[in-house]
Amino acid sequence: MRDEVIRRLRAAVATLVLAGLVVAPWVVDDYTAAILARTLALGLVGVSVALLTGVAGMPTLGQTAPYAAGAYASAVLGSQVSDVGVVQVAVAALAGATLAAVTLPLVVPARGVIVLMITLAIGELVVTVLGRWRSVTGGTDGLAGITPVRPLWGMAVLASDRARYVYTLVVVAMLVGAVLLLVRSRGGLLLRAGRDDEARLRASGHRVPLYLSGAHVAAGAIAGAAGSLLVVAQQYISPADFGFDTSALLLLGVVIGGTASVGGALVGAVLVIAVRDWLFGVLPGHAPLVLGALFVATVYLLPTGVARARRPRGGPRQPVPTPDRPVPAPTRTPELRV
Repeated sequence: MRDEVIRRLRAAVATLVLAGLVVAPWVVDDYTAAILARTLALGLVGVSVALLTGVAGMPTLGQTAPYAAGAYASAVLGSQVSDVGVVQVAVAALAGATLAAVTLPLVVPARGVIVLMITLAIGELVVTVLGRWRSVTGGTDGLAGITPVRPLWGMAVLASDRARYVYTLVVVAMLVGAVLLLVRSRGGLLLRAGRDDEARLRASGHRVPLYLSGAHVAAGAIAGAAGSLLVVAQQYISPADFGFDTSALLLLGVVIGGTASVGGALVGAVLVIAVRDWLFGVLPGHAPLVLGALFVATVYLLPTGVARARRPRGGPRQPVPTPDRPVPAPTRTPELRV
């Protein structure tokens, strides 16, 4: 009964949020459209967090690092080289993936809480560098007056907040679809198998560090692309956009949506950012307290998030499948006849 209620709650919340995102450009004002576009960009970073935390089993607080790398790469490229959106997204994704690849020796060998601490340190180090590299990033003042983008060559520049929101929504939908295909592929199956039983996957001859490295770089590319969308949405960036509070909110959204659900992570991150922005206006000075209480309640009441039903207490744990070793059929205990 509880699992059925959770599934219905998940479906209702996801449907309402997704429907609201689709119709938003035609029912909200320009300011709200700009806020929603920025929220979508952060939701895409939440998807990268879910890929690492829920699918690969590497909890992270450092996805703001590739997010920042992609944002600044896109801003500099747009001001000096090209104002084409697809080019900026590609370069931003490359910047995020490159930063993730550089940090592989630090992140991949670690496990559990140590990964959280390492990724948090990486994120804070990147914010510090951005604040001091004034010649490129503008320092703590940030970069303003960024050139507006055009989606493709020959198309008009995105001159309104509604147009920028629609562009952001389309790019996010395409990238989330790509992540869903990845998660449901053989590579995604191997990542989940390593998350559930790494020793068994290693014993089967699989190179677990290689799979984790691929997931880390892919998540960095997704976060980098989200950074490009942030530039489009607000046309201004500063190191304050990538601090610890952003990392904590993203992890909160992923926990609420379900760490193993890509769609749930997107919905959860969007909800958390929207609630935060609304609470800042309704309860000035108390929004962090309310969000903290929401996090505690979520972890206690829905430990696997609203996007995933919890296994019944005391139930048997199912074997972890791998591509070359399917789940064995359950054996039946013969009846004892007297």
